[in-house]
Amino acid sequence: MLWIIFMLLLFISSMEMLTQNRWKKQASAGLLENCTGCVLCSEDNGCITCHHRLFLLIWRDGIRQYGMCVHTCPPGYFGVRGLEVNRCTKCRSPSCESCFSRDFCMKCKDKFYLHKGQCFRQCPPNTTVQPGTRECQEMCEPGPWSKWSACTHEGRTCGCKWGVETRVREVSGTAQEEGAACPALLETRKCRMRKHCPGGEHHTA
Repeated sequence: MLWIIFMLLLFISSMEMLTQNRWKKQASAGLLENCTGCVLCSEDNGCITCHHRLFLLIWRDGIRQYGMCVHTCPPGYFGVRGLEVNRCTKCRSPSCESCFSRDFCMKCKDKFYLHKGQCFRQCPPNTTVQPGTRECQEMCEPGPWSKWSACTHEGRTCGCKWGVETRVREVSGTAQEEGAACPALLETRKCRMRKHCPGGEHHTA
């Protein structure tokens, strides 16, 4: 009777061990799928450290934290290389699609405009949207117009019925260097010339 009980207990123990081994193999297989590129991997939290060329991306799902090794950080993150681990760090602004550093955005999400590394719902005052982009460009403030030039036609100030006169205005050197969007800096208009030149034809210098 004791022998039968012993054999029964041995059989139950063997079945439990077999079940545990099978579960461990399945868990290991699932773990390997979630640990691609990992050097160290946690069964509960995914990747902990990655191979030196990859970036460690960490995100939260409720109170749990997960890690994944990626070649390129996803939108909303930028890569920071370190001595021990390369990390994907999240851009501080939720309206930023890609950033150079935590506080400097390079591209904004739809419905936002980029200006000096920040995202805005509308371009700030004294700026305008660049054609074909969602970036705000500084508007320069030109100085006053000069006086109209002499009325000329092909270098002559007389001898023709109609000519052209021009005027210009300047902007500060700072605005030019920053590539600011400026209004017209030169204007021309049609003007009436003296048809006959007194004392012969006169050419402008």
